[in-house]
Amino acid sequence: MLPPLQLGSLTVDTPVVLAPMAGITNTAFRRLCREYGGGLYVNEMVTARALVERRPESLRIIRHEPDERPRSVQLYSVDPVTTGHAVRMLVEEDRADHIDLNFGCPVPKVTRKGGGSALPWKIRLFESIVATAVREAARGGIPVTVKMRKGIDEDHLTYLEAGRIARDVGVVAVALHGRTARQHYSGTADWEAIARLREALPDVPVLGNGDIWSAEDAVEMVRRTGVDGVVVGRGCQGRPWLFGDLQAAFEGCDDCYRPDLPMVSATLLRHAKMLVPYFDGDERKAMQDIRKHVAWYFKGYPVGSQLRTQLVTVESMAQLEDLLAGLDQRIGYPGADAEGPRGRAGSPKKVHLPEDWLASQELNAAQQEMIHAAEVDISGG
Repeated sequence: MLPPLQLGSLTVDTPVVLAPMAGITNTAFRRLCREYGGGLYVNEMVTARALVERRPESLRIIRHEPDERPRSVQLYSVDPVTTGHAVRMLVEEDRADHIDLNFGCPVPKVTRKGGGSALPWKIRLFESIVATAVREAARGGIPVTVKMRKGIDEDHLTYLEAGRIARDVGVVAVALHGRTARQHYSGTADWEAIARLREALPDVPVLGNGDIWSAEDAVEMVRRTGVDGVVVGRGCQGRPWLFGDLQAAFEGCDDCYRPDLPMVSATLLRHAKMLVPYFDGDERKAMQDIRKHVAWYFKGYPVGSQLRTQLVTVESMAQLEDLLAGLDQRIGYPGADAEGPRGRAGSPKKVHLPEDWLASQELNAAQQEMIHAAEVDISGG
């Protein structure tokens, strides 16, 4: 049993958070996951500047359906002023009940601007962004959390210092992905680092992220690290029912979904249908979006390569329904083959950083200028 997660005035009965994932955690997928279990369901990362400029795609990203509560928005920024404007907009227009700040994204288009997992190295800039977000969010009583990685690489670890600073300026929880930016998604998540952060921050909730592929993994992370809750990313891809397993586990029950092929195909079809209104009725866009989920849903199931190829090139809902109807409805749950890691782990990667970024933890004049000019449109990145 794990108690509810308290985030300021918000109580999350099941201490599980859906990690923001670009192109995946849109309204359709969030609602599908929520049907299986409780938790906090965070939208895709949105860029502060794009939000302030009211770019249509950014406004789509932060859109929530009436039944989505609490409404959780993840914000990316490299500039305190833009951060303040974006948070003020979310508060004044009543668009969020919770704001998470992204300091974990490792992709080059983010880190080369000094953002995501590169930013906490510039510790005063990090402090300024977080403090500004907390101050503006407080006007609406909205809690702010931070999600980050261990650091840029093993020689430039920032998580303990950044965690303490985030707590000191008023965040209500800190989530740590137990990898560096250099690791990207390779190797094994460092749960020991998560335990060290939990120990260093006894007065705010700490959440653990990395290598949670099953409810058993989540329970084991809590046992080994003492975290107050878990953040689940790639583990739920093609498995929205994982949130049902997680809720059961944290309620002290060992019930688990063991989906047969009819359940998987029905869920995939439901997911596709929910994407259509998300894309304002554009069925073709919905089909383009669902294609990326096919391999995840059918991982471990004996679905022929020809049918898989047809599914990942599907053009219409009618075609999708026909293809799914052609599946052998007698195929049951395949066991371990359907479980475990999903998505590409890849290998360690060079972290693309602004010039001389690692020379000092303070911004130099050129970097200061870059920050003012930054905030390119990388919403959902």
